[in-house]
Order: sequence, then structure tokens, then C-alpha cells
Amino acid sequence: MACRISELVIDCADPELLAAFWSEVLGYVELGQEDDGSIEIGPPDTGFGGPQPTLVFGPSSDPRPGKLRLHIDVNATDRDQDAELERLLALGARPVDVGQTGAESWHVLADPEGNEFCLLHARLQPVSPPQLPLAQGQA
Repeated sequence: MACRISELVIDCADPELLAAFWSEVLGYVELGQEDDGSIEIGPPDTGFGGPQPTLVFGPSSDPRPGKLRLHIDVNATDRDQDAELERLLALGARPVDVGQTGAESWHVLADPEGNEFCLLHARLQPVSPPQLPLAQGQA
């Protein structure tokens, strides 16, 4: 057995803003807040340790300028790429030019704090929550 990504931690100036944005983008819910102002979001009904990683937004007064070495890619699950792009822009994402030619099959966007992410072309099946075993006597 190998390791599995359980959570991604993102330093930011406004954890509430980014938690709300990414919850809408991914269909996640708030799982909890820490005393330091960190907010964790994740899939409803599964939370930490489920099949998808959670996101933790931690307050930081020292944002790192420039391009991050890691970014998030997302794919629509219930609509085509154009409709998902409209939805993401309405949520507060904005287009970013990182030198694209215009022939790419993806869109480069930034979240409300400028963190770059890509909307890919392929539509993916949504992740189903794990099925809990039935209790004895249930059918």
C-alpha cells in the first residue's frame, strides 16, 4: 500500500472567502474551523479520509508572490466545459494568461486570491460516497 493524498493545505489571506469559493466549485461543505482561523472543506457525508482529499485554508499574512509550483485541475461532472466555465466565472474566478496559444483544450483561471487553477475539457463521473454496509436485518 502506498500513501494517499488526504488534504491539500493552502495559505491565504482570507480563509472564509476561499473556503466559500472552493466549496461552491467542488460541491464541498465546511468540515470545521481551527482556533488559528483555518477552515477545512470536503465532500459532504465523507469528510476527511474519504476518496477525495479535503482542502484546508490557513490564514497567512505572508502570501508567496509569483507562480506556485502546484496548482489544482478541475473537471466538470454534470455539464460541458463551456457551461462550467460560465459557472466558475460567476462564482468569482477570472481568466489568467500564462502564455496560452488559444489552442489548448483547457482554461487557466484564478480563484479570488489569484491562485491559478485549470478547468480541463473532459467531463468526469462524480465520485460516489462510499456505501456503508447494511446493518444485520436490513435489506
